[in-house]
Amino acid sequence: MKRIRIVLAVLTVGLLEAFVPNAAAQNWPTKPVRLIAVFPPGGSVDQVARILAQQLTVQTGQSFIVDNRGGASGSIGTAALAKADPDGYTIGVVFDTHAVNPSLIPSLPFDTLRDLTPLMLVGTGGMALVTYVDQPFRSFRDVVAAAKAKPGSVSYGTIGAGSLGHLAMAQLGNQLGVEFNHIPYRGGGPLMNDAIGNQVPLAIGSVFLVKPHVASGKLRAIAVTSAKPDPKLPGAEPIANQGVPGFEAYTWWGVFGPGSLPPALAKRIHDELAKAINVPAVKDKLSGQGIDVSGAPGSELDSLVRKEMTRWAKVVKDNNIKSGD
Repeated sequence: MKRIRIVLAVLTVGLLEAFVPNAAAQNWPTKPVRLIAVFPPGGSVDQVARILAQQLTVQTGQSFIVDNRGGASGSIGTAALAKADPDGYTIGVVFDTHAVNPSLIPSLPFDTLRDLTPLMLVGTGGMALVTYVDQPFRSFRDVVAAAKAKPGSVSYGTIGAGSLGHLAMAQLGNQLGVEFNHIPYRGGGPLMNDAIGNQVPLAIGSVFLVKPHVASGKLRAIAVTSAKPDPKLPGAEPIANQGVPGFEAYTWWGVFGPGSLPPALAKRIHDELAKAINVPAVKDKLSGQGIDVSGAPGSELDSLVRKEMTRWAKVVKDNNIKSGD
């Protein structure tokens, strides 16, 4: 009988251990959730985070509080996310720089693949090269011609060193044999402020970021990095059609949790995120700003990150790009 009681006790403990995480997942969230945006206010990451937070608050009855942790190409906020308790009450929105940082910043305080749990791919989108309306550039060909006429004279801004815009322009300069002068900013908000203030002649960023300023007439879009023209930016031809055949580059946004997030909880969070992103008003806000909305599960986000890490690591190496360039 004693042996039977011991066996029953062990089985009971095992069942409880299996039940508690599942119960926690089913009941999530029971308190406010911190949603880290890894770039400063005003940029696309911040906007995506706030659109999601607003809808998640409505549909769960718990507050989702956006916490902007900008700096170091998004790695400061991502480090905070990686170090958070894996209890579902800290998640974060990251940008395409997430897949570049491992090759750009060797001393990252986290492992990009091991220390984070991919939850949902928000979506993808093209980038646009824009200029202040009083600048002379009307096409990417004009930019190349100016750079060839006076090497180093053409400056462009991006959301930060090692951002996709930076890498894309570095790759283009390398392919075309021209030199562009890179000016890194601490996120999309500061970049757009200087672009519409004519403090930087050219800027490259996501369609999501630049579209409102193009629509207002303050900026002019002269090229896109997508394979086809973007209907949201009429008149801006693909760079692939402006002397660089086959060129394309896409931005992306994803939601992650800390590493070691229990699978049942990760699925629960994904399901709530997917529900939020498919609300027509939310989807319209995102797609209207240039995002091809996805909602794909963490497994697809993980595959995308691995693919992008490989692609852009080569560009970083070939162009000897360093953090802070």
